[in-house]
Order: sequence, then C-alpha cells, then structure tokens
Amino acid sequence: MRGFDSKWRDVPDFIIGITKEIWEDREIGSLRKRYADGLIVRSPASVVVDNSRVIAATIATLAEFPDRELLGEDVIWCEDPEGATETSDAYLSSHRLYCTATHTHPGMYGAPTGRRFAYRILADCAIRDDAVYDEWLVRDQSAIVQQMGADIVDWTRDLIAREGGAERCVKPMTPANDVAGPYTRKGNDSEWGERYADTLHAIMAADMHVIPKRYDRACALHYPAAHDAMGWAEADQFWMSLRAAFPDAEFTIDHVIGRDDPLMPPRAVVRWSLHGKHSGWGRCGTPTGATVYIMGISHAEFGPFGTGEPTIRREYTLIDETAIWKQILLQTGQHE
Repeated sequence: MRGFDSKWRDVPDFIIGITKEIWEDREIGSLRKRYADGLIVRSPASVVVDNSRVIAATIATLAEFPDRELLGEDVIWCEDPEGATETSDAYLSSHRLYCTATHTHPGMYGAPTGRRFAYRILADCAIRDDAVYDEWLVRDQSAIVQQMGADIVDWTRDLIAREGGAERCVKPMTPANDVAGPYTRKGNDSEWGERYADTLHAIMAADMHVIPKRYDRACALHYPAAHDAMGWAEADQFWMSLRAAFPDAEFTIDHVIGRDDPLMPPRAVVRWSLHGKHSGWGRCGTPTGATVYIMGISHAEFGPFGTGEPTIRREYTLIDETAIWKQILLQTGQHE
C-alpha cells in the first residue's frame, strides 16, 4: 500500500485498525492525520465538513457512551487508480461494524437510560495518503432509539426541540445540502457488484419475483431497527414496505463494489438512494406528501444454494429512519 504506514497489512487492516485506534484506544487526536483536512462525512442525519467537527462529534459520542466498542465484521473494498497520486495508492472501502455501548451519560440521545445497546454501522470511505478523505456513513439510529425504550417518531420530535426547533436544528442530508467531494468514481465492475445492483434495481422496479430467484431460501437478513430475520418472505416484506411508502421516488444506484477473496464468500456492497414524496402506505405509515431523501447502504454475501445459480445468503441493509422522520416532521409542521 504505497503511501500508507507499513504497519497496515492491507485495506481491511487499515480501516479496522484506525477505527479501534480512534474509538477504543482513545487516540481521538489521531483524527487530525487519519481524516484529511476538509473531509466531508455524509450521513442521513447531517453533512459534516472538516475533521475538526468530526473530532468534536467523536468526543461527544464517547462522553455519552464511554464503553463503546466497534467490532469490524467485514471490509469490502476496491482499488481506485484514478484517485492515486504520485506518492500514494488510493482505495474505496465499505466497512460493516457491530457496535455495543451503554448509555451512561447525557448527550444527543437525551438523559442516560443505563441501557445496553447493540447496532450496526455501514460506511464507505475513500482513502489515500494514510487517511480517509471522503466518507458516506449510515448508522442504525432506530435500533438505538428502540433499545432506549423510546418511540422513533416521538424521539425525533424531541430531538428537533432539543436542537433548538425547526429553524435551528441540524438538517438531514438531502441533495440540496450535500457537498461535492473529491471522490467521484462509482466503484468497480465486478460481476458480484453488478449482480447485486441488478437485483436491487429489479426490486425497486416492483419485480419482487426476483427475490426467490436471487436470494437463498434460508437467507439471513439484517435490517434497520436491529431486525434480524430469515427467508424470502422477510426480504419481500422489508423491500416491499419501503418501496410502498415511496412508490414514485427515484431510485438511484450511487456506488457498487464486488469482491471475491480467499476463505471468504463472494461479496458486494451497493450504496443507493431514494428521493421523492412519501405518498404511499408502507414503512412510514400514513402518507404525508413530504419529500424525503434516503441514503442506504447494503452488503450481500453470495453462496451456491437455491436455484443452481449463486444466491444471496446474507444481506445487511441500513437506512436511518430518524432522518426520514425528521424530514417528514419538519415539512408537515408536526415537529411541535
């Protein structure tokens, strides 16, 4: 890895290594070198520019959850020749973290509940020169809120108030407030990424019959709100209910990586978006007509069972439902 510290064996070692370094080893100041100046971190909840703001957010999170652990489940990555410089190689990685924490102090999530949480994060990072220089991240906020014992809509309404009301609160990410960054590529052209992207395209085009063709009958599924399930019916229900809530929204594939490593199943990651009106009955209840932007990240693992062709054995998909509800509440005046 030209341009990276020799202690990193490969891209997964770098990503998982700096995550532990920052969050668990408390080397928070290392963000000044691990995150490039001017870094843009996009999440459904906000768009944060510059590593100084990332440092402040990291300190706030650790103050609220001092025993937080981030367990690296996987890193799906590809080379990025166009992003390389004379002194450094470049890569795009998508990592999956399983996080545990105890809510012991006050903070963004309100008064301490003393409850133990477990939730996932999916994040795409562009890296070179031993640092992250562009990032997209989705945290399973609804899992945290529900494990606190709170209702997602009520908690989001309270968050708006605690942030100063509709005019002053942190605005969720939308195309209107997104900030263009230096990474503009689309991943790689692996057959596994193309297969998964094609599957999600078909599902969002209402071709739900692809699920029994492309998913293993015993597929293990991990969806928002820490919902773990298995089988075709559960995959159908998740994707159907999401599309039903936004039937006319534009579905876009924003980034795709496929990868096949020794001792690992073939894997793929797709970062995608839905943008349009909440005009249908589905995952978000009564239609409100609010215009909503959803950024999602999905990981998939393939195996040999099912129809005779490679099928999805495991799927991990995250969206931030609190960011969806924040957009709905702010637009419909239901935030008070």
